[in-house]
Amino acid sequence: MSHDHHHHDHDHHDHGHHHHASRDFGLAFAFGIGLNFAFVVVEAVYGVLAHSMALLADAGHNLSDVLALALAWGASRLVRREPSERYTYGLRSTSILAALVNAALLLLVTGGIVWESIQRLAAPEPVASQTVIWVALVGIAVNAASALPFAKSGGDLNIRAAFLHLAADAAISLGVVLAALLTLYTGWLWVDPVVGIAIALVIIAGTWGLLRDSVTMALDAVPAHIDPAKVRTYLSGLTGVTEVHDLHIWAMSTTETALTVHLVMPKGHPGDAFTAEVCRELRAHHHVHHSTIQVETGAQPCELAPDHVV
Repeated sequence: MSHDHHHHDHDHHDHGHHHHASRDFGLAFAFGIGLNFAFVVVEAVYGVLAHSMALLADAGHNLSDVLALALAWGASRLVRREPSERYTYGLRSTSILAALVNAALLLLVTGGIVWESIQRLAAPEPVASQTVIWVALVGIAVNAASALPFAKSGGDLNIRAAFLHLAADAAISLGVVLAALLTLYTGWLWVDPVVGIAIALVIIAGTWGLLRDSVTMALDAVPAHIDPAKVRTYLSGLTGVTEVHDLHIWAMSTTETALTVHLVMPKGHPGDAFTAEVCRELRAHHHVHHSTIQVETGAQPCELAPDHVV
């Protein structure tokens, strides 16, 4: 008769550390959202008054950052919610959804900026370059100040995204300053919309990786930092294990990974100390935080044995 054993491994220290990291960013999120939203309003108003496509593009990007920060903050709060009967993993995966919405939002805003800039290229308008320079200089300061608290992401995709957005905004504002200086000294009206398009392309380049990572996580792919072949090799090499099947590794959130596996051990289950040690090893060397291990003797064929069966 086959002997089934389920071992659920929770590392309270590990989870506690993650929660603590999320809490630390609460003030950083509030500061970043408040400061950036105020600046978006100022930048959009001056962008319209100065007829600057580059400034409006920058305001659009800043607004997407405010929304991105709000989403990431919300996700970091929801990740800490306790599991319930309905949501047995808690709401950890909201951080993956936030990263996905975030990336889609940025691409949408970018499309609008490109379209408007192309229109402006066809019919150039004079730009109040001095106004643009001063507003963009304030933008550099605002974005740099907001980005600093997120510099150490601790591997969290949403914190990394927040930092990248804000750091990119500071660089983009610098580009707006240089474009306005060029327009001021040459009178070339095409520079402003061209910079608007360039900003949009920078946003797309920066967002693509985030979109790819969040889509793969949403589809329960093995996280990029984990090598499934190495995990399988480790499990196959355990004393007494003759076969490994039904191995699944997926992201529970942007920072935590789960694993389930069946181990065939003809001599029977070696005891709780064995599974506890396997779980510790998976966490320490393979970045798996939540392992569920089922041991079978192989006396009865498992209907989940072939790898193509899910």
